[in-house]
Amino acid sequence: MSATQFEFLRNVTIGQYLPVDSLVHRSDPRARILAYLALLVALTITQRPEGLTLGALAVLAILVIAHIPLRYSLRGLLPPLPFLLLLAILQLFFHPVHAPSPILLATGPIVLTLADLLAAGMLLLRFSALILCLSLASYTLSPNDLTRGLEALLRPLTRLGIPVHDFVFVVQITLRYIPLLAQSAEQIAKAQAARGADWDSKGGNLLKRVRRVLPVLIPLFMLSFQRAENLALAMDARGYASLDYRTSLVELHFSLHDALAVLVVLLIAGAILWL
Repeated sequence: MSATQFEFLRNVTIGQYLPVDSLVHRSDPRARILAYLALLVALTITQRPEGLTLGALAVLAILVIAHIPLRYSLRGLLPPLPFLLLLAILQLFFHPVHAPSPILLATGPIVLTLADLLAAGMLLLRFSALILCLSLASYTLSPNDLTRGLEALLRPLTRLGIPVHDFVFVVQITLRYIPLLAQSAEQIAKAQAARGADWDSKGGNLLKRVRRVLPVLIPLFMLSFQRAENLALAMDARGYASLDYRTSLVELHFSLHDALAVLVVLLIAGAILWL
């Protein structure tokens, strides 16, 4: 049994900020948030493999511009990979066929067509591109940048009585909880292995890996609920409350460079949808 198989936090890249000196990191937080939202919406809506491929290439290109190692970014796809493969297998056999498609395999009641294979491949590509895009946002947006950028973008909603600061605070806590969940899962797995649970990775297929993870989920959810309750009690004990308007020590400046960057990403998002 290797100690590296319990290092869940090492493979969880979402929620971790990388302070790299790059053109992306130096841009206005509002520009980065708008660009990432445009890419996320385009990757979610597009129904063509050409659009998904263009979107994935655009995310990889931004990772290179931001000086983020691609090997480190792609490692973030390892934790959800078994579940993505399971979804892809289900997509192969339960994908509704709306048009005639060449049959690749026919064994009894199981019929595998080219449309089923394409749908499974698009599912894998879509979720992989979305995870990479969320990881990119995490790498280049510090918690302070995210808070300032979201509050500046959503500030007009305060006139409608919407608690913008509370919403931004929820988003910030959610992103912070992702690495904490990985750390908690690592501790639970080590505790179960110390008590005789089978965590040996030799010869484990996909079904065994999924069955191995299931006993971790229940204590992980219970620990998460307890941590959320403790956080709420701590905030209430300290008199936390959102104000109508909060000032900031750092002033944001939206430059021409930021506007051009957002325009380029919007054009790429439009191209993804058009393809």
